[in-house]
Amino acid sequence: ELKEIVFVIQSQSNSFHSKRAEDLKRDILKQAADLGKELPTVLLIHQMNRHEGAWTILPLMRDFSIAYGKNSSWIFFCEEDTRIRVVKLLETLGRFDESKEWFLGKALYDEESTIIHHYAFAENPTVFKFPDFAAGWALSIPLVNKLAKKLKSEPLKSDFTIDLKHEIALYIWQKGEGPHLTPVPEFCTDDVNSYKADNCATTFSNFLPLCGEPVKKEDVFVAVKTCQKFHGDRIPVVKQTWEREAALIEYYSDYADISIPTIDLGIPNTDRGHCGKTFAILERFLNHSSPRIPWLVIVDDDTLISISRLQKLLSCYNPKEPVFLGERYGYGLGTGGYSYITGGGGMVFSRTAVQKLLGSKCRCYSMDAPDDMVLGMCFSGLGIPITHSPLFHQARPMDYPKDYLSHQIPVSFHKHWNIDPVKVYFTWLAPNTEESLNGKKVGYNREDL
Repeated sequence: ELKEIVFVIQSQSNSFHSKRAEDLKRDILKQAADLGKELPTVLLIHQMNRHEGAWTILPLMRDFSIAYGKNSSWIFFCEEDTRIRVVKLLETLGRFDESKEWFLGKALYDEESTIIHHYAFAENPTVFKFPDFAAGWALSIPLVNKLAKKLKSEPLKSDFTIDLKHEIALYIWQKGEGPHLTPVPEFCTDDVNSYKADNCATTFSNFLPLCGEPVKKEDVFVAVKTCQKFHGDRIPVVKQTWEREAALIEYYSDYADISIPTIDLGIPNTDRGHCGKTFAILERFLNHSSPRIPWLVIVDDDTLISISRLQKLLSCYNPKEPVFLGERYGYGLGTGGYSYITGGGGMVFSRTAVQKLLGSKCRCYSMDAPDDMVLGMCFSGLGIPITHSPLFHQARPMDYPKDYLSHQIPVSFHKHWNIDPVKVYFTWLAPNTEESLNGKKVGYNREDL
């Protein structure tokens, strides 16, 4: 029965994202009503905000078990852009015995071991499957109850959340004692208009959000963090690739080199952390750039980014809101903790967010503190939620499953290890590789990148 499925949408409190999640909720309830069925429960994760780490899902298992452990059969999780055919989903879940422990989804796997997953299953990473959240995934209630019981006796360790879909699958697997992910072909990431979608219970749109005209180039100030030892090898890559897309760009270093040119902020370089440098950049943006520039992007000198795609993405956000946008990681979320935007993929701030941050007393506890984590702590303390976009990437294309990237139009990648970064940029991010929109094939090859 439809009323035995609890839908959980991975929503966010930012106005653009919450509206999309509400639209999906309405669509699910309308389909249920049109079927003449008793309405299911549809929950929005950002409204369950007693937990800072609600987005990591495991901290909610006890709540799910208490509220739905007796009268429901399935918890079905999806993203705000997942499209669901309720009839087909009912039929698909109906094939599984709900009295057993099931973990269902569209399977992803690593083709080679990757730093994002701490080189797990290094001998043969393809053996471990984890769900593509975009296609939706489901837990049977007996498994939810079991996880809730385990979490009661063994609270989550307070360390990093980096790739949630992999970490949840690892937790459920319990070193081989729990269930593996069962692949379900009806959970799809094909576009709803694709011929392949006929048999799908879920689909996912491969598009870059655009809400009206793209933000003007002159409305995006780009700050590149560098240091003297990388002037010779990393900065030329920026100049050969994405610098030409940026109207306003400055390079911040520990040494003023007029040939680039770089600006010395008077902050000595540190081997790690760079908190002092990042806060100096924020102060400079607020006090020395035109107050009419609404957006600041801070990137590393080995970040590859598409400014034109970022302009489209930013059209969906209101710069009058305190927006802090990028790829979300978590620290210590099982025990309070906070979320943060990981720096390598690029950190995007509305001017309003910078004003609120610098208007507070929150600052680096040391010059070489990790800047992205300190910013996460500060915004968490100010009650300003960070905004996640999966289109920013802390690692290289080869560090992600091909099938995962196939339904994305990425905004950034990071790191130059063992790759040709210029080739990566022109393959994945350059404006002429723009969109594989509407299912059109893209005329370039991504095989080895």
